Amino acid sequence: MLPQWIIEKKRDGKALSEEEIRFFIRGYTDGTLPDYQMSALAMAIYFQGMTPEEVSVLVDAMMRSGDLVDTSSIPLPKADKHSTGGIGDKVSLVLAPLVACFDVAVPMISGRGLGITGGTLDKLESIPGYQAKIAESHFIDVIKQCGCSIIGQTDRLAPADKKLYALRDVTATVPSIPLITASIMCKKMAEGIDALVLDVKCGSGAFMKTRDDARALAQSMINVGKAMNKKVSAIVTDMNQPLGKTAGNALEVIESVETLRGEGPADLVDLTVVFAAEMIGLVHPVSDPAALDRQLREKLVNGEALARFREMVRLQHGDVGAIDDLSRLPKARIVRPFPAPRGGFVSKVHAETIGRACIVLGAGRKKTEDPVDFAVGVSHLVKIGDRIEAGAPLLMIHANDEAKLNEAERMLAEAFNISDAPVPPSPAVLERLA
Repeated sequence: MLPQWIIEKKRDGKALSEEEIRFFIRGYTDGTLPDYQMSALAMAIYFQGMTPEEVSVLVDAMMRSGDLVDTSSIPLPKADKHSTGGIGDKVSLVLAPLVACFDVAVPMISGRGLGITGGTLDKLESIPGYQAKIAESHFIDVIKQCGCSIIGQTDRLAPADKKLYALRDVTATVPSIPLITASIMCKKMAEGIDALVLDVKCGSGAFMKTRDDARALAQSMINVGKAMNKKVSAIVTDMNQPLGKTAGNALEVIESVETLRGEGPADLVDLTVVFAAEMIGLVHPVSDPAALDRQLREKLVNGEALARFREMVRLQHGDVGAIDDLSRLPKARIVRPFPAPRGGFVSKVHAETIGRACIVLGAGRKKTEDPVDFAVGVSHLVKIGDRIEAGAPLLMIHANDEAKLNEAERMLAEAFNISDAPVPPSPAVLERLA
């Protein structure tokens, strides 16, 4: 079997066989197939697409390029959630300990910030001492003790994905639904879970800009999950404005802990409860959804979910004192309000622009190897539909560098629209697919 024949076949729009896909992924992972041939195949896939059957084989081949997590010693059903990424999306930090309160184990392997979107691991690592890279045995022990653990991808988990993603990033083949599906699902299917809920975001602050694209990606991932005998559903959510009132690593940890204390912003609480109910419903029969909704909200008020989060942080060597006293988390040297130029009703809070401003401040990465400033970002964000007076802050900027702050301010001037007439709030949940 010659790799150029496989490239030629996909270039001409033909479906690849299981043998051809596994041959290519195996060869690329072990180094016998060079980058330039994988680049050619990725570009052919980008233009010609793949059938659902091809995508399922690609996911399985990439998943089996490394180790699979053995969760068989955990007696509870195991469920996870994956978000395609957004601005201010700190749902995982609240969701994992909340779902763990309902006899569901949550083994969550998360990622770092990518482009303008924030990363769960970067947020957690703003907690002094928190270790996102731990041995599999430690990962399993943490789940057994507190019901959830959030870690990063290990070197031996889907190594084909690590190599292929880096290649896609420099060959302009990232926005391909078959390749995005394979990248996400090969890691999630390697976690040893029974069920997966997908948060597929669309809008200015998401990778999928349109609802149709988000729906197509969601359906592609659902098809793979079903082909691999997993319970999978997806919820398409809006990312035209940031989620919650903060964007930036330590700032989002603060907001997450406040939410776990029952003091979170309504949009973050509501979306977290939606995903928690979805995860629980995939593994446990739910006869009374309204009662489950009440119970979930109670766990955010009575401290039970917070206690599990605190224990997860402790077991992964984080400073729980910083959870009890949030002032111990990283703080920016400069905090400056960004005033509204006029009074009226907020009609636009452009998520992508706010995400780019946070990158400029240092909250994310322009390149993979860039360091992250945990302290910087924005807080006290207004929401679409809010009434605001002229000169009142649209948000607070947290910065450690005056020049970066000035650049961010210039960008933020384009992030908001204010209208004279009232504007209805934007719905967060757009549709559910299963």
